[in-house]
Amino acid sequence: MTLETIDYRANDAAEKFVTSLRETGFGVLTNHPINKQLVEEIYQEWHQFFNSDEKRNYLFKPETQDGFFPAEVSETAKGHSVKDIKEYFHVYPWGRIPETLRDNILTYYNNANNLAAELLEWVEQYSPADVKQKFSIALPKMIENSQKTLLRVLHYPPMSGDEEMGAIRAAAHEDINLLTVLPAANEPGLQVQLKDGNWIDVPSDFGNLIINIGDMLQEASGGYFPSTSHRVINPEGLDKTKSRISLPLFLHPNPEVKLSDNYTADSYLMERLRELGVI
Repeated sequence: MTLETIDYRANDAAEKFVTSLRETGFGVLTNHPINKQLVEEIYQEWHQFFNSDEKRNYLFKPETQDGFFPAEVSETAKGHSVKDIKEYFHVYPWGRIPETLRDNILTYYNNANNLAAELLEWVEQYSPADVKQKFSIALPKMIENSQKTLLRVLHYPPMSGDEEMGAIRAAAHEDINLLTVLPAANEPGLQVQLKDGNWIDVPSDFGNLIINIGDMLQEASGGYFPSTSHRVINPEGLDKTKSRISLPLFLHPNPEVKLSDNYTADSYLMERLRELGVI
């Protein structure tokens, strides 16, 4: 099985996209409004940033979670004991951002957020009536003016060959948020796990936009939309000396939004961050 790439401009794009999300937890869009040239510039600018010492001036603050997270504090996926091979920078409009990188990355942040709101409208439109009733407010309203939506600039460094046994760029995990929006990275490696347990490659053609369901949408939809395990494997047969930049936007509701009878967005997020050892 392969994931179908859906043309954003097609008349049936919304319905096909929501069907793909429901069946695989993922949707892949082409001909979408996110500017490829902008993404390319961001990859190049941040590649230079991660290869410089300047990144150390932006070391993350535990209380705000913005700034640069070096490889030595990188995440360990839930249920795993080996750290992922990556470093990253957390971008929030209110957070610290290097001045020379600010314009492009905030333009991208806003554009991706606007598209994400439209995609949430699609999800709501094509949800069955009984699922729609579970949403405490309209899905796009959940993220309106949210200060919690996170853009993570990820850098998977070149591989040297002496990585810790069992370490891969990102071990199998699910995302915490509603939806994750990701421009296809400049290197392949992203895989999604199907219901039968098999892993398939996510089409990584530059210019594709990859969207996946997070645990919050699964919670809010009573499990109708499944949060799917995905991972980033080490490149096989490819040049392992290449680094990889990735730009996932993690769509987070406002903290007070009620996800279900059990959770607000804030209580859900805090529980998960404690599980991950982040707080």
